[in-house]
Amino acid sequence: MEKYRDNSGRKKETAPLQEAFEELLKTYRLKDKYDERLLIQAWPEMMGKTVASRTTSVYIKDKKLFVKVTSGAIKNEMSMNKSKIIEIIEQKFGKGVITELVFL
Repeated sequence: MEKYRDNSGRKKETAPLQEAFEELLKTYRLKDKYDERLLIQAWPEMMGKTVASRTTSVYIKDKKLFVKVTSGAIKNEMSMNKSKIIEIIEQKFGKGVITELVFL
């Protein structure tokens, strides 16, 4: 008898929690938003204490990272090193999380 047949569509094999979480994010198309939030949270760690203390807001819109900096000297220095900052972000989060960096 096939009284207890499983038609749930779920996979039978076990998966590590991280893989299952990644698959869940992809399934619900939340991976990009999740990566963006991680990037915003990691900004102080990636840029260091000096830059983080002079950054008032960080947000992402249409794959552009907007950073508001209170110090003109740091803003100028970061503007000159945009490609290096994007490279640091890509090393940590992979390509495609952001495409452009804008300093306000």
